[in-house]
Amino acid sequence: MDRLQNLDFILEYLLKERGENSKLPELLADKQKLMRALMNVRQPLPASEEFIQAQDAELRMQREDKGVVSFNQEGLLLWQGDITRLKVDAIVNAANSQLLGCWLPLHNCIDNCIHSAAGIQLRQECYELMSRQEHEEPTGQAKITKGYNLPARYVIHTVGPIITGDKPTIEQEGQLASCYQSCLEVAEQHQLESIAFCCISTGVFRFPNQLAAEIALQTVMDFPRHSLKTIVFNVFLDKDYDIYQKFHFTD
Repeated sequence: MDRLQNLDFILEYLLKERGENSKLPELLADKQKLMRALMNVRQPLPASEEFIQAQDAELRMQREDKGVVSFNQEGLLLWQGDITRLKVDAIVNAANSQLLGCWLPLHNCIDNCIHSAAGIQLRQECYELMSRQEHEEPTGQAKITKGYNLPARYVIHTVGPIITGDKPTIEQEGQLASCYQSCLEVAEQHQLESIAFCCISTGVFRFPNQLAAEIALQTVMDFPRHSLKTIVFNVFLDKDYDIYQKFHFTD
C-alpha cells in the first residue's frame, strides 16, 4: 500500500466511524488536511490495530517531512518554530482544563498541533487520566503522557491562567509560575534530561507576552535541577522571539 492508498484507508475508517460516506480528495495535502480535521473531532475511543498502524505510518512520514530538530547543547536555549519537530524528552502542551486537546478542526493552537502530530492515542490516554481524576485539571498543575508519533518521548500538559481583565492578577501570575514549576517537577520525577516549553497562556489566553516570559525565565532559573540538563524555550511568534532574545539565549 502506497502513501495515498494508506491515507485513503485512514480517511475511510474515520468517516465510517462518523457514519459518513464522502468523496475523498485526490491531492496528498488535501488528504492530510481531512485526516487532521477528522482526528481533531474524533471522540476518545479505541481504534483497530490496523488503523493505528496506518495512522502511525502516515504521521511518521509527516514528521520526517517537517524535519526533526535535536539539541546537542546543555543549559537554557531559545528556538523558534514548530514545537512538534523537537526531539527532546518532553515538550510542554498549553492544554485546556478538559485535557483532551482542541476540538476545532485544523485550529492552529499548540494543543491542536500537538495532538494532531501525536495521533489519536494521545487523546485516549488523556481521557483515561481524566476519567480516573473525575474532575477538570486545575490551573497551574501538570500531567505527563507518552508522545506517541512525536519526536519527543513525552508530553507534559499544563493549564495556564486565562486573562479576562486588562492585566493578570497577582494570583494569575502565581498560577503561571506554578505551570512552569509543576512541569519541571514532573520532568525531574521522571528523570528527564531535556524539556521544551511553549509560551504558556499567551495568545488566546491573553497573558501579556513580556510578563509571561519574565515569569517563565525566573521560575526556571530558580528551580533546583538535577536530571534536567537542557531546557528549551520554544517560541513561534517573532515578538516572543524578540522578547526572549534579550536574555542572551543561544539560537
